[in-house]
Amino acid sequence: MKLFRLPRKAKKSLKRTIWLYPPDENGSSLMAHPATSQKDYTALKKGIVCDIMIRGDKAERKLERKKLDQEVFVPDDDLKKYVDDLIVEDLRYASYHTLIEAKSKPRTIKAYYNFVNAYQLYEKGDDSMGNICCLAIDLARDLLKRKKKRKKRSRR
Repeated sequence: MKLFRLPRKAKKSLKRTIWLYPPDENGSSLMAHPATSQKDYTALKKGIVCDIMIRGDKAERKLERKKLDQEVFVPDDDLKKYVDDLIVEDLRYASYHTLIEAKSKPRTIKAYYNFVNAYQLYEKGDDSMGNICCLAIDLARDLLKRKKKRKKRSRR
């Protein structure tokens, strides 16, 4: 049986985005990997699989982003309840402290706003916003990491 292979540039461009199958009746979608799976690649060519960023038109995405970026602050006790409700017990402590730290830094404050606004929409019944909350925590964690600068060695 012949292995599934793609040209290097095509494979690289497919790996850069997240591909999803159409949502089912619950609104959840399966993730596709067209760079590594023949089945997912043929579904992509048929137009079944689509890029996560192309869902909805540009105006809808902009409006949703505006909703998530609104400035809102909640007391730390409420934030702790939000994290306890969404996050698994092992990761609660780290996630909570990541959000507290993100709240105080100008570079990461949007991740904090995204978490709080997404959780409030999640409480109202939009289940897909639970994933957005987790992504906001990951974004805050990534933005808080500081890259180490390498010391330049002098040549002798």
